[in-house]
Amino acid sequence: MQLSAGTRGFTLTELAVVFAIIALLIGGAMATLSAQVDQRNLEETRRRLDAAVEALLGFAIVNRRLPCPAIVGATGVEAPAGGGACTNAYGGFLPALTIGFQPTDAQGYGVDVWGNRIRYAVSITTPTGCTGTSTIPHFTSQANLKANGVSCRPNDLEVCATSTGTTAGSCNTAPRIVSTETVAFVVYSTGKNGALVGVQGADEIENTDGDPVFVSRVPGTIETTTGSYDDVMVWVPVGVLYSRLIAAGVLP
Repeated sequence: MQLSAGTRGFTLTELAVVFAIIALLIGGAMATLSAQVDQRNLEETRRRLDAAVEALLGFAIVNRRLPCPAIVGATGVEAPAGGGACTNAYGGFLPALTIGFQPTDAQGYGVDVWGNRIRYAVSITTPTGCTGTSTIPHFTSQANLKANGVSCRPNDLEVCATSTGTTAGSCNTAPRIVSTETVAFVVYSTGKNGALVGVQGADEIENTDGDPVFVSRVPGTIETTTGSYDDVMVWVPVGVLYSRLIAAGVLP
């Protein structure tokens, strides 16, 4: 069909402009969708962490102690079985099989929405303020927890706002998120980048280096001194643990 004299087609420039506009619209829609997916994943991971905390507290009520973390290269069972002196109190994983947590991976470790194993750390060093004599370990031993009672306060786990200024055992000059002698246990996800190699920032590395010092801050992108951070962390104060145990008749 021939075009009439008053009709003309699009020029290449006009077509290029149209395609550029379409590309921008598609790119914007994809960015919005990606942000929505990330937000949903973050919310689901927070829900799983909250469920893990409730499962740990439920275990403590039934077994009259907190479980030890699971260790790498085994299964999602606390190590050692039966609690007591934990094999890896600060660098272990949520003992999902021991506490009945779901979902898990093929080895029985609890996982976040990205499939990364959820981590768990528990206070084990000599607590302060105890009236009993059998103080180590306190929180992971049924006998010691009962004998020492609620006067014992944790004396090792620290949650800081940054890794800058921390030592292997203390926030030191870094701002604290919670006061000392407060945190009974910590449950956290290593975030979307948890399974990637070589991309973790200093604050994220602090959370997986096996010491009792942890960092919790708002997830963000690249920052000048501490790098990327997308970990999601929940910590439970000793007062919350004791109040649950008292309400259930486990303590004093």
